Amino acid sequence: MGQRLKTDWILFAAVLGMATFGLLIIYSASSVNAAMDPRFGSTWHFALRQLEWASVAVFAMMVLKHTRYKTFENPAIAFGAVGIVLLLLLIVYIVDSAHHRWLRLGGPVGVQPSELAKPALVIFLAFFVKWRGRAINNRRYTLVPAAIAVGLVIFGVVVADLGTAVVLGAAAATVFFVAGLEWRYCVIAATVAMAGVMFFIFMEPYRLARVVKFFDPQFTLIERFDPQGHIKARLERSLVTRDTNYQLRQSQIAVGAGGPVGLGLMNGRQKLLYLPEAHTDFIYAVVGEEMGLLGTVTVLFGFGLIFWRGLRAAVRSKDDFGRYLALGATVVVVVQALINMSVVLGLMPTKGIPLPMVSYGGSSLLSTLALMGILMNVSEHAG
Repeated sequence: MGQRLKTDWILFAAVLGMATFGLLIIYSASSVNAAMDPRFGSTWHFALRQLEWASVAVFAMMVLKHTRYKTFENPAIAFGAVGIVLLLLLIVYIVDSAHHRWLRLGGPVGVQPSELAKPALVIFLAFFVKWRGRAINNRRYTLVPAAIAVGLVIFGVVVADLGTAVVLGAAAATVFFVAGLEWRYCVIAATVAMAGVMFFIFMEPYRLARVVKFFDPQFTLIERFDPQGHIKARLERSLVTRDTNYQLRQSQIAVGAGGPVGLGLMNGRQKLLYLPEAHTDFIYAVVGEEMGLLGTVTVLFGFGLIFWRGLRAAVRSKDDFGRYLALGATVVVVVQALINMSVVLGLMPTKGIPLPMVSYGGSSLLSTLALMGILMNVSEHAG
């Protein structure tokens, strides 16, 4: 008889608790605005849509939880997943010429291939690094092929979503570092990554404008070496709104107004046409206003639990493939959460990236719970 696996109930409860809390706070953040918008006309619009996606995502999580993770240690699956994602990214670049993000499946239903890239890249990284583990620092047979494959995925994502590209890059860097990548290659990779981030920021004037106005809101420093104001004019022309810090200020007002215990669920005010994207990228601010410091710390604690159980699974894993799977899945979810919360609290320039399992978004929820299913699988086999 095979060994009976024991469910990691701490991780399982943390994930389901975060997803359930997400449904609750999405309803609170979106109900009034949804009822006022003639396109939706119901307070339940976004909450019900998220519930539909949640049912699919939980099913996917449970399937992956009960599918032995060693099944994915297969070149056809690892390379095939990356190939499919690259194809979808190319298709979405063509069909969604405005934003390069959405692949519509009919009506309002659509998926973001950049979100599907997360589990695909995690599986590929675990397979590739395990496969080339003894020659991890071989430039010709390991580093160059890995750089090409990972670089293509990140390049396909960064065109429309710089934040997700950074998350994927962090996962790849962590896995290779833990696998024993030499420091010189780590420095080279970090330098190339930073140069790439700067390049794509400068390539899109609106991204550059956000960064500049975050650090220099009045263009005081810019005007010192550009007194004619050419740079300022060019940056401001690229923006939909003149005040890129408006969203950040509204977010900070919401968090500050919440105090220790919040104003109470449904009682937040900033979500009422003041705070843009209240139910998506800035939902953490709604948590802060309505549930106060207690609510924001509780969400942070939830991701802390996932981080702990993920590292525990990686350390206890009986094989390298499982170790890298657990590590990659953990880094993707936790780093994305930290970026989102940092943006909401004003620690980073504004960047649209959802809070995993809490923000509204079906593709994000599906990819996150798929990763959590894989992580639970590794954790249960690790014992």
